[in-house]
Amino acid sequence: MTATRTLTTAPSGSRRRQPSLVRSEKSLRVRGKVFLYITLSLFGIVFLFPLVFMFVSSLKPDSQILQDIDSPAAFLPVGDISLDNYFGVFDRVPVAQFLFNSVLVTVLTVGLGLIVNSMAGFALSRLEWKGRIVVLALIIATLIVPFETIAVPMVYWVAQLPTLVIEGGVLKYDFGWLNTYEVQIVPFIANAFSIFLFTQYFSTIPKSLDEAARIDGASWFTIYRRIVVPLSGPAFATVAILTFLPAWNQYLWPLMVVQKEELRPVMVGMQYFFQLNTAWGEVMAYTSLITIPVLIVFLIFQRAFVSSIAASGVKG
Repeated sequence: MTATRTLTTAPSGSRRRQPSLVRSEKSLRVRGKVFLYITLSLFGIVFLFPLVFMFVSSLKPDSQILQDIDSPAAFLPVGDISLDNYFGVFDRVPVAQFLFNSVLVTVLTVGLGLIVNSMAGFALSRLEWKGRIVVLALIIATLIVPFETIAVPMVYWVAQLPTLVIEGGVLKYDFGWLNTYEVQIVPFIANAFSIFLFTQYFSTIPKSLDEAARIDGASWFTIYRRIVVPLSGPAFATVAILTFLPAWNQYLWPLMVVQKEELRPVMVGMQYFFQLNTAWGEVMAYTSLITIPVLIVFLIFQRAFVSSIAASGVKG
């Protein structure tokens, strides 16, 4: 009888303890999530301080910006608030033209880069040919070379490249890419990091798909276009996002190769505000104007941004 009672009472005791264990586990998970969200919120607030300061200062005159710099009022839209700085920006620089140039250069650089770099990654990952490992190693090795070390030689070479120009309605043959859109686009289409990322991602796609397509008579370009590209959405999104900001933020190269105002991008326009007395309110207004397109792109594609980075990290 004792053994029977022991066997019958043990499960009931374990059933009484189980709900408490479940509740404690749930409470620990909730506490962990709360702690995580609080930590992320604090980090987010810290990283937002420069943006808040920039947008708020763009609405204040220079005297008030300097007066509020040491107080919390620097982050608050208080005092003499107006849009005068924005009107002053449009009076000082051709903002619309600069924005058009940056959008054109960025879109073409990213779009053509996706095509060229993905095709290079396809050739390095899917095709079997001698020396491809050496070529890939050389491409990766270029990542350690700072752009500043090759900027001057690049200026010399782009000044010697042939080009076609239209003068007086007549098409003429000339030399030199300086003061053109192509000098801001072509040198940055091929990107070593993008080629490496595409190569790594394409390598994870089973090559049996290629063999089946080849048996059916498909060419390598058809395999690239019909099979590999549709399966590589995260890689394309990652490369597009990671090349968008460098293309938008170009400053040194356009400053060296573009002297015509009508061809300059937005970042080069910053130097207009530091020639004599610095107008800090207009500087903040101008930086706000050129930051808004980037924020809009990020807010629209933030889900693709997070998913693409996560997917590339897993696949790569």
